[in-house]
Amino acid sequence: QVQLVESGGGLVQAGGSLRLSCAASGRTFSSYAMGWFRQAPGKEREFVAAINWTGSNTYYASSVKGRFTISRDNAKNTVYLQMNSLKPEDTAVYYCAAGRRPIYYSGDGPADFGSWGQGTQVTVSS
Repeated sequence: QVQLVESGGGLVQAGGSLRLSCAASGRTFSSYAMGWFRQAPGKEREFVAAINWTGSNTYYASSVKGRFTISRDNAKNTVYLQMNSLKPEDTAVYYCAAGRRPIYYSGDGPADFGSWGQGTQVTVSS
């Protein structure tokens, strides 16, 4: 089991930037893929980005590709989500999640992630 704590959310104007962090403890951090998901009110949780255990491969939802960057620092047991050019439709609670295996496979969904953080609110005003 791994414990995850997100930070870095907040209120930002459209076009602005935020950097989310997720600190992990417990299971060996470098042994599993990490992901970011988000959930807006009245909507299902959706995939945002994922990164393999080495950090060498990253994956993004089409809605954020080119604007968001996921990265990890295995020495610090932390995964990051840099969000640039934010839009009002990015408003949601953002969750980090630990994968059940080292590799993220395209199409993997919430069920493929075994541990979740409590979430951090991101609000983008127009």
